[in-house]
Amino acid sequence: MPTEKRLAGSLPPLGGYDADIIILCLNRLADTLEAIASALRQRGGEFHVTVLDQGSTPDTITGITRAFGSHPRFALYSAGKNLGVAGGRNLAAALGHGTIIAALDNDAVFQDDWVVARALKSFRRSPDLGALGFAILTADGTQPDLGAWGYPKALLPRFRGRFDTTTFVGAGHAIRRAAWNAAGGYDPSLFFTWEEYDFCLAAIALGWRIAYDGSLAVLHKVSPEARVQWSGERMAYFVRNRLIIARKWSASWLALSPRIGAYLLRGRLNNCAPQVWRGVAQSFGAEISAPKRMPEAMRRYITRNETRHRGSLLRQLVGLFS
Repeated sequence: MPTEKRLAGSLPPLGGYDADIIILCLNRLADTLEAIASALRQRGGEFHVTVLDQGSTPDTITGITRAFGSHPRFALYSAGKNLGVAGGRNLAAALGHGTIIAALDNDAVFQDDWVVARALKSFRRSPDLGALGFAILTADGTQPDLGAWGYPKALLPRFRGRFDTTTFVGAGHAIRRAAWNAAGGYDPSLFFTWEEYDFCLAAIALGWRIAYDGSLAVLHKVSPEARVQWSGERMAYFVRNRLIIARKWSASWLALSPRIGAYLLRGRLNNCAPQVWRGVAQSFGAEISAPKRMPEAMRRYITRNETRHRGSLLRQLVGLFS
């Protein structure tokens, strides 16, 4: 386990409070300062903002400390190294004990000062709500960030509405801490990509509901270097993790073969076949200690809130190319 070090700021309240707002940082000083300022402007509840640095330059640490180190609802910690999105958010979440864990990417800002408060109301109204995904909009707030749309494309016209789902997009979301604890947080071995889906499947199996609310939004800057692309090393994580998650839920290699074939073809067409092969090989080599069977209620939930929107297997495979 990493040993975090508090670099600046204050511990969260000893007693109960509404939400921890967590932000991971790895350089991008100007963007990170905007994200922190946005988080500290959130009103309508008792919130504490935790920033976990994962290996930034000293200039970044100094800049954050100078800007916010004396704020009573802020703390800056260092993980000492890059733990990945999954491991980083696990550690950041464990540094607080608020009822809700809200997360914001360090290249995003909340659209207004009441997003977390309105999310909190949603959790209070719905005791079965385990996690809530926010709308991830372009920087001007006029349209969805298509690179951060993690739901079936059929639901895209409803980006300003509400619907139950099977995942959320990490750039802006909130999780009920009770659901987080019950499901065991993120799998740190995933490091990057699909960790939200993996967590949500575990939560759904326990009876929690996952929802999207387009009235709660963050504005996301275009950062191509940080996006999952069909090229580069990130694709190895994308393929590896998706196949590992399927294996966790007892999917056979035979059942996975159409998806693997589609990934390999897409990799060949986009000149990243070695990365796709690496992801497939790593998924074969990953140890799955105790594959789980989906409860029938979980299967119905996934069918109702994901499968029927994605369509047939052929349609899903075609979707990998669009």
